[in-house]
Amino acid sequence: MKNRIVLLALIIALMMPAATLFAQGGEEAAPAADQTWNVRMPTAEVEGDPMTVWAREFAEYMKEETDGKFNIEVFPYGTLGENRDINELAQLGVVEFVFSDYGWISSFVPQANVLALHYIWPYENLPEVLDWVVRNGESFELMRAKFEQNDLVPFGIFFEGWQWLTSKKPINQLSDLRGLKTRVMGSEMLTRDYRAYGIVPTPMAYGEIYSALQTGLIDAQSQPMFANFSMGFYEVADHFVQLWAEPFLGIPAINKAFFESLPKEYQDLMVNYWLDKIIPSAEWVNANNERMRKEIEKSRPEVTFTELNDDQIAQLRSIAAKDVYPNFPEVGGAGSAEILDALLADIEKAKDALGM
Repeated sequence: MKNRIVLLALIIALMMPAATLFAQGGEEAAPAADQTWNVRMPTAEVEGDPMTVWAREFAEYMKEETDGKFNIEVFPYGTLGENRDINELAQLGVVEFVFSDYGWISSFVPQANVLALHYIWPYENLPEVLDWVVRNGESFELMRAKFEQNDLVPFGIFFEGWQWLTSKKPINQLSDLRGLKTRVMGSEMLTRDYRAYGIVPTPMAYGEIYSALQTGLIDAQSQPMFANFSMGFYEVADHFVQLWAEPFLGIPAINKAFFESLPKEYQDLMVNYWLDKIIPSAEWVNANNERMRKEIEKSRPEVTFTELNDDQIAQLRSIAAKDVYPNFPEVGGAGSAEILDALLADIEKAKDALGM
């Protein structure tokens, strides 16, 4: 891993235009008023998927609002390494931004594992709840402090759809989950979530999932609808099962030292852009996911879609609360219990504020 990071750092350094390092004549960079920034933002998703779509819009926004002084080059999934790699690159400051998810970023900010706990979010009005929590909640401020301790600054939490269990085997009852070899993201918390239901969690890189399903190395995997479509997982797994346990959440972030080096007006542009996109981006995601589901149904009519009923959900929720939540601090680390308590309280406050 370290060798790969060093190699990536060297490649990126060689790619950097000289203007980003020095002003004309080889002197130090000009004052902020005259400076041009040329920076990088890798994402954890391929071209056309939510993180990359919104990263590109963010890049256009920053370029327009700064009269071309702030230029962001977006790198879709795989172009600068795997998902773990891009988070590490941002933490080290090799790249300035990253748009990742709660699963992979929790390897660098353990307290972010709170977002991987199952059955804590409401099914309805989730984007509005997220918007309230990020803008008003104590939990996001506590989480932001933990990110900053690990050299990152998060801009928000973004809904990208509910995770579907995409399986080669039919799942008609909860007992069918037992022994199901299922790929999950590289998060200890997610591993514990799924293991509690009798599933055999199998962390692996995003780019390895298709062949692992195809060859039978795994029985199933967990992804939002857009990923099942864009990565073609529906081609090698016939059964989609909605547990209603886990929303897929994205976290755009910036290297802390770089953020603090920027003019205040640029910092404000970034913070306000992402705050204002929490709800609109979710509306786009929901429409996009529905379109992709229809494409899957048209392409492979034999694919089945099943949603757990209320009794089944209640059983899994009870297991999560009894067997997973109490052990969360073992995974989340210092301050994580406080963050969980604050998040649960914030969710209830958000529901009250929204009249839910």
